[in-house]
Amino acid sequence: QVQLVESGGGLVQAGGSLRLSCAASGRTFSSGNMAWFRQAPGKEREFVAYINWSGGRTNYAYADSVQGRFTMSRDNAKNTAYLQMNGLKPEDTAVYYCAAREVWRKEYNYWGQGTQVTVSS
Repeated sequence: QVQLVESGGGLVQAGGSLRLSCAASGRTFSSGNMAWFRQAPGKEREFVAYINWSGGRTNYAYADSVQGRFTMSRDNAKNTAYLQMNGLKPEDTAVYYCAAREVWRKEYNYWGQGTQVTVSS
C-alpha cells in the first residue's frame, strides 16, 4: 500500500511562491506517474500537473492555467515529488492533492490528504 503525504501549503501574497512536496512511502516506483490536482471551494477537482517516468524517459504535463508558472519535479532517492509554484494568483487558491499510479493505469489509485494553498490579493 502506498501512502502519500503532502506538505508545503500555506498563505502567500499574489505574485509569491510556494513549493509543495509529496512524499511517497510503502513502495518505490521504478516507473510511474505522480500528479497534482487541486480543488477550490465550490468547484470540481482539476488537474494541475504530472510527471511520468518509464523506460528511462520522463515526461511532464501541465494545465494551461499553470503553464509557465508551475514546475513539477521528482527526487527518486527521496521518493518525493515537488510542485514549485511561482507567480501565484488568487485563483490558485485551493486544496492541492498529490496522486500516484502505476504507469499502466489510467486512473490514479493513490491519493494524499491534501494541503491548503491560499493566495491573497
